[in-house]
Amino acid sequence: MTRNKPEAFSELRRAFSGLRREETISGYLFLLPNFLIFTAFTIFPILFAFYMTFTDWDLGHPPRFIGLENYRYMVEDHLFWKAVGNSFYYTFGAVPIGIFIALCLAMLMNRQIPGRIIFRTIYFLPQITLVVASALIWKWIYHPDLGLINYMLRQIGIQGPQWLYSTTWSMPAVIIVCNWMGIAPSALILLAGLQGIPEELLEAAEIDGANSLQRIWNVTLPLLSPALFFVMVISLIGAMQTFSQFYIMTGGGPGFATTPLVLYIYRIAFSWYRMGYASTVAMMLFLIILAFTLLQWKVARTWVYGFET
Repeated sequence: MTRNKPEAFSELRRAFSGLRREETISGYLFLLPNFLIFTAFTIFPILFAFYMTFTDWDLGHPPRFIGLENYRYMVEDHLFWKAVGNSFYYTFGAVPIGIFIALCLAMLMNRQIPGRIIFRTIYFLPQITLVVASALIWKWIYHPDLGLINYMLRQIGIQGPQWLYSTTWSMPAVIIVCNWMGIAPSALILLAGLQGIPEELLEAAEIDGANSLQRIWNVTLPLLSPALFFVMVISLIGAMQTFSQFYIMTGGGPGFATTPLVLYIYRIAFSWYRMGYASTVAMMLFLIILAFTLLQWKVARTWVYGFET
């Protein structure tokens, strides 16, 4: 006896429904290990750190709940505000300069010049060099008596500064090193953006009489704005989290002049063993980074080509 069409369609629908259910379960099972790892090493530490902001814990005794005492102390802590100022100084000193240099490098590498592959390799070498090794070499280069920079300055009759031993010059010195070490990824991203700009648009602008600067300002930069925006966001986040260069080159000195928030958190936690207060400052760092990121997303609609919220 043959079945009518509604019954046949119903059985077919149930079969497909069962197949989709099996595929869904299989998909979740494949995602389960990654989710467990993400939970164990990301979500749980964040939640635990947030809980620790309400406690006093020195690692030698069980955590003691103290309510909002850590937050009150943070507001009154002048070293915390000094660290915030240092982080802002470094971030807004290093990021604009780094992006400008990365843009110039990307435009240079985008040109059809002899030996550009060799040039790309050379400028990317600092990125693959160990941070510790690079920082130690630059620490020697900046040495006021034996360093290469001051030696070259003395050859032309200039007495070089104390660099890493000066409260005035230590932060600019670290900014130079960090840009030298970390500018390659930004330049690569911008280079990819430049190579995605249609040549027809640049040729049309040239036919219309636009010179090189006008083509860059009116064609290249607007079309490159999505890549620039991405570089700005990741550069700011990375700058606010810089630790190794400060720790190795200056140790936060002299006189707390190069102690950013990340290094201050490290000192609180592993030098003073105040885990609760360290977690509080870490939460504040997270809120600062989140605020700047949201601000960039808010402003992006006014200058990023094709940006949609």
